[in-house]
Amino acid sequence: MSNLTEIRWHGRGGQGAKTAALLLADVAFQTGKYVQGFPEYGPERMGAPITAYNRISDTQIRVHSNIYTPQYVVVVDESLLEAVDVTSGLKKDGAILINTARPKEEIIPHLKGYEGKVYTIDAHKVSMAAMGKYFPNTPLLAAIVKVADVMDEETFLKEMRSSFSHKFASKPEVIDGNMAALKMALEEVR
Repeated sequence: MSNLTEIRWHGRGGQGAKTAALLLADVAFQTGKYVQGFPEYGPERMGAPITAYNRISDTQIRVHSNIYTPQYVVVVDESLLEAVDVTSGLKKDGAILINTARPKEEIIPHLKGYEGKVYTIDAHKVSMAAMGKYFPNTPLLAAIVKVADVMDEETFLKEMRSSFSHKFASKPEVIDGNMAALKMALEEVR
């Protein structure tokens, strides 16, 4: 399966890593892709490290396991760089995306010698500007779509609006804020 994209998400309970992985799977499915989006459950408590996964492919996905050698890793909380080996198994031809306000040069020494591409986004800044509240998963979702190039941005935004319209039909202000965060994140990832 040469067109298989595998993404591993590292976050803390309550930050939305699981939700982002499930949303990405839903949106990719709507574009005709074969998908998997699932969490790995450990101690289920607010703030505990969690892992979630995505597989996205143009052909049927026959493997059903955690992802040990992803092309992409998303780090929702930069404190996990010290607590979890987020680069474990990460392919050198892939990339890591980290939610941080710090410059990439300050982050690289915490990546245990990872030699692949490193992307950053200040999801706090984006979500506060767009939604007035801190929800890191929305900006990170847009950022990983851009970094991993799993679909074109216009299709992604169209499908996300449709998904948000269904999920938040009674709260249109939530839809607008989330859409603004997605658009801003596509510009802010570096």
